Amino acid sequence: MRSELIEHLRAISEEEQKILDGDTSIHQDLYTSGSDFVIDSDKLLETGRLIDIRTHTRFTDFPEHGHNYVEITYVVSGAVTTTVNREDTLYMREGDLLMLGPGARHSIRRCGLNDIAVNFIILPEFFSRPLAMVEQENILRDFIVSVAAGNSSRDRYLLFHTRGIVPVENLIENLIWTLIIRRHGMNSINQTTLGLVFMNLSLLCSDVRLSQGGEKQRCILEVLRYIEDNYQSATLNSCAEKTGYSAYYLSRLIKNYTNMNFTELLQQRRLQQAVYYLENTTLTADDILVRIGYDNSSYFYRLFRKKYGCSPRRYRLEHSHLASAAET
Repeated sequence: MRSELIEHLRAISEEEQKILDGDTSIHQDLYTSGSDFVIDSDKLLETGRLIDIRTHTRFTDFPEHGHNYVEITYVVSGAVTTTVNREDTLYMREGDLLMLGPGARHSIRRCGLNDIAVNFIILPEFFSRPLAMVEQENILRDFIVSVAAGNSSRDRYLLFHTRGIVPVENLIENLIWTLIIRRHGMNSINQTTLGLVFMNLSLLCSDVRLSQGGEKQRCILEVLRYIEDNYQSATLNSCAEKTGYSAYYLSRLIKNYTNMNFTELLQQRRLQQAVYYLENTTLTADDILVRIGYDNSSYFYRLFRKKYGCSPRRYRLEHSHLASAAET
């Protein structure tokens, strides 16, 4: 990684300076409004942003916490030691990449000045394009499908040892750089870059550690794959036939593992695809709603506004580099 970028990331933050001055506690109110220390994306992401980065806080132990988003940690230099779910202690070195799904909890041991790690804060909606770029079935695609659907299973993580894999290192550097400069209209570039990271990890990185899931988690993954492949026409009954479970049992299992019902999962996937079309095509909103499986435009507009806080047209104007050419 370029030395000037490393120096930028090495800079001591205001929070770290207070730690060095003697206040070694982590002030949870900087990260959450709740009492169980689940870091809230609303505290870290500006309204409308689906991805951002922050450097990991050094010079003190960071207590056990969870996230309501997907976190990817990349070790830029030095080393980071984290314990996931009080069971798995992961010793991460320069070039290691850890993906944590929503619901996983971890703590991090004290890091020194040159132990620099970047945390990518990513909302599930961001994964629509990266997921489409990973075509083959593998553990990485399974993980992305799971987290993109908001699966909050507590033990989901993947650890990749990527040091020396030049394409991954270069792509991660590019992603960090574009997120630092914060130039308007970079969302599609960032999505494509992360998709290329995933493609290279799938093909080139065989050194990966993963959490082990049980039969119920494997069933949930099958459900999520079904929704991913059939979101235009998916139903709970057809999904039950696909998995071999009763619709009643499957419905309860989905709710327990994702905190959403089948319809909510399906709606989330359809809206993710709608966002992809709004950002990357000039299709009208009415064309999009038909393509993603809706036949009621008022219902679609209501769902979209509830999810994103604005109309599809406004979303396109604010997030698409094709907005000037799009139909209104």
